[in-house]
Amino acid sequence: MTELGTLHAPLNVEFDYTRSLGPTLSGFMSGLKRRQVLGGVLSDGTVAVPPPEYDATTFAPITELRPVADVGMIRSWAWVPEPVPGQPLDTPFAFAQIVLDGADKPLLHAVAVASAADIQTGMRVRAVWADEPVGAITDIRWFVPEGDAPATTPGPEGDAVEGIIAPVKLSYDYAASPEESKFFRGLADGKLIGQRCPVCEKVYVPPRGACPVDGVPTTDEVEVADHGTVTTFCIVNVPFTGQQIPIPYVSAYVLLDGADIAFLHLILGIEAADVRMGLRVKAVWKPRDEWGTTIANISHFEPTGEPDADYETYKVHL
Repeated sequence: MTELGTLHAPLNVEFDYTRSLGPTLSGFMSGLKRRQVLGGVLSDGTVAVPPPEYDATTFAPITELRPVADVGMIRSWAWVPEPVPGQPLDTPFAFAQIVLDGADKPLLHAVAVASAADIQTGMRVRAVWADEPVGAITDIRWFVPEGDAPATTPGPEGDAVEGIIAPVKLSYDYAASPEESKFFRGLADGKLIGQRCPVCEKVYVPPRGACPVDGVPTTDEVEVADHGTVTTFCIVNVPFTGQQIPIPYVSAYVLLDGADIAFLHLILGIEAADVRMGLRVKAVWKPRDEWGTTIANISHFEPTGEPDADYETYKVHL
């Protein structure tokens, strides 16, 4: 990549999704905790695994759960030659639609076989269960050919599963636009670079490449100050997994001097209850040896000590 090329970097978005379960899914997950598969009886008498919460035809809640086997037949499958982190197996395997005995709708799950030559439509498979089921679909680790797994030993009765925590992770390579790349390279030099619309003359930081008002390229580069005004803000009071800053703290939109659009950053160095619209703030940069081509070069913003900005100076940016 040349100096004038666009920047790109890996980006990971991950969090734990926590949800409560209604009676239908609670029953299904509680069954898995006992190494038992329960299907939902639909209005036409067919059985679906996993059970939907509502019938797709009548829209009525699914209230009847019926035990089905953990043995079934493969209806269709797809080979996974290069597993990615978080998948059921770290060696090549198949994802398959499996119709369990006693069910009518297929369950999507992993099948562990040595190669794609060892799996076929119509093949009989059996579930391999976790040693200590917790009440999650991953209690079924994967399926194997029916003769390669022993019969299932039921687990003990336990408390009903009323909620689940499902980790969500998305990893991809983010490619910045040429305009964004200039912005990020500016940050590596301690500068905040925006672009001006040649028609309305609004300055966008970070740059957008085109003015959303006039629809023309924003080709004129403008360096703006690292001081600005808080336009709107949010006080964060709820703890969450991976939190790095003690609560309460403030996330705010800061309108930099010379810019016409605010951007989101942290406000520290002041009690959360004292943050307000119009507060004048300045960027607090990390030590230069920690700088990269990232907005994280700015640790946070803190008050400048100046009088609050007049509302008329920033109201159009709210």
